[in-house]
Amino acid sequence: MSFTATMSAAEKFQTQNVVDSFNKTLTANGRKTSNELGKDDFLKILIAQLSNQDPTSPLENTEFIAQMAQFSSLEQMTNMSQNFEKLAGMLNSSEAQSLLGKTVELDAGDTSVTGQVQAATRGVQPQVFVNGMYYSMDKVKAVYGI
Repeated sequence: MSFTATMSAAEKFQTQNVVDSFNKTLTANGRKTSNELGKDDFLKILIAQLSNQDPTSPLENTEFIAQMAQFSSLEQMTNMSQNFEKLAGMLNSSEAQSLLGKTVELDAGDTSVTGQVQAATRGVQPQVFVNGMYYSMDKVKAVYGI
C-alpha cells in the first residue's frame, strides 16, 4: 500500500467542492459565518489549548491567568455594549414620548408634513404618530410648542 502526502489538482478541487457544499448547508440551516470571535469562541480555544497542552511543559500559571483576565475583560465589554444599547433605546423612547402633544415638522421624502404628535411608540426605533401616520424619529426636522 502506498501513501502520498500530496493531493492532485483534481483531489483538491473535489475536496474544496465538498467543503463549500457543507458550508452552504450550515448557512442554509440558520447558522451564519462570522469573522468575529466572541466569548464562546474564546472559551473553546482556551479549552482546546488546555486539553492539548504538552504534559511535560504545561501552561504556565501566569499565561493562564492572563488569558482568564482577557476573557473577563471581553465578557465585561460585551455586557457594557448590551447595556448601552438598552440605554440608547430608553433615551430614544423618552425623546419620542416627550413630543406628545407638540407640533412637529417631518421630512416625508419630497414634502414636509406638519402636525401634532398624537402617540409615540417605544423601543430601539421609536416612532411618532402624526396626522394618521407613524414616522420614524429621524424624520423629525423641527419641534414647535411648549
